[in-house]
Amino acid sequence: MIPDKKFSALLLAWYDQQGRKNLPWREKITPYRVWISEIMLQQTQVKTVLPYFQRFIVRFPTIGDLATANEDEVLSLWTGLGYYARARNLHKTAKQIITHYKGEFPKTLEEIQALPGIGRSTASAILAIAFGKKAAILDGNVKRVLTRLHTLEKTTSENKFLQQLWRLAEQYTPEKRAADYTQAIMDLGAMVCTRTQPRCRICPISSHCKACLQHRQAEFPTVKTKKDIPTRAVNFLIFHDKALNRVLLQKRPPMGIWGGLWSFPECPGETDIVKWCAKNLNCLVKNPQPLSTFKHVFSHFQLNITPIYIANFSSKQTIMESQQQVWYPLKKTADRGFASPVKRLLEYFMALPSTEETNQ
Repeated sequence: MIPDKKFSALLLAWYDQQGRKNLPWREKITPYRVWISEIMLQQTQVKTVLPYFQRFIVRFPTIGDLATANEDEVLSLWTGLGYYARARNLHKTAKQIITHYKGEFPKTLEEIQALPGIGRSTASAILAIAFGKKAAILDGNVKRVLTRLHTLEKTTSENKFLQQLWRLAEQYTPEKRAADYTQAIMDLGAMVCTRTQPRCRICPISSHCKACLQHRQAEFPTVKTKKDIPTRAVNFLIFHDKALNRVLLQKRPPMGIWGGLWSFPECPGETDIVKWCAKNLNCLVKNPQPLSTFKHVFSHFQLNITPIYIANFSSKQTIMESQQQVWYPLKKTADRGFASPVKRLLEYFMALPSTEETNQ
């Protein structure tokens, strides 16, 4: 087993030469910027996060700016990044920090971890990187490094296995240079000790890694047996008011998939569209036209989406606007949060010539 101080020394020496110090959240380190980046990076790759982080920080440069924004604007800047509960929790947390901490980010692990959407590892990363305090992290990259380093197999319960990993993570985290070490071990997992085809030849700890020495890198971490994910079918009802070139959108409930985002009215697949609209929207629909079905894959199921184009329906006055329902102009720039498939369909219809343009 590699001595703790040797492990951190090798890792820090590698980080000094190879670490990703040019990432925007590492160039101007503040608790706010670290927090935003850590939330965005949850289950999301750095290259995907980069443009989102830049746009988010430009629009909301401080916690106060984020706290006073409306949720729709926050979600609009998150559109396409997925896991939208993260954005809603960011908004809630910003408000709590303004209210309970006078706008100053809390500085203890317990206080940070008590904020919405922040778990132990994320709280530790903020504490280490933003405040330089010793705090062990255990994200997916660190788990991979530690399981390969020690060839750890899940021979016990998930909870006991995680406790074992946490003990190792705490053991290797040094008192000094906590911020650099935290970023170094994340970088090692992301750049060298990758899930497939790890670059062991350039790894600073390969001579101490049991998996590498035994040529068993592919066995760790233990991969769960993949199960067939269930499939659901839904219809997106695209009510198109051609005269005013606008479509009907509804705000989804705060919980569940795409919580708080704007979407088309939705009904289950294999539904009688005419009857459903009459019952649920008090609207007479004629000649609904199914468009090509496409899929959207979540981590736990696949959604097969069939857009139903509806241009012939009863008076627009029967479908009134409210806080949860709007007529959205197809020439309007996005100012709301949309799920990726909704945004894709909006962009498609925006690209079509309007009735006004056709008649010119």
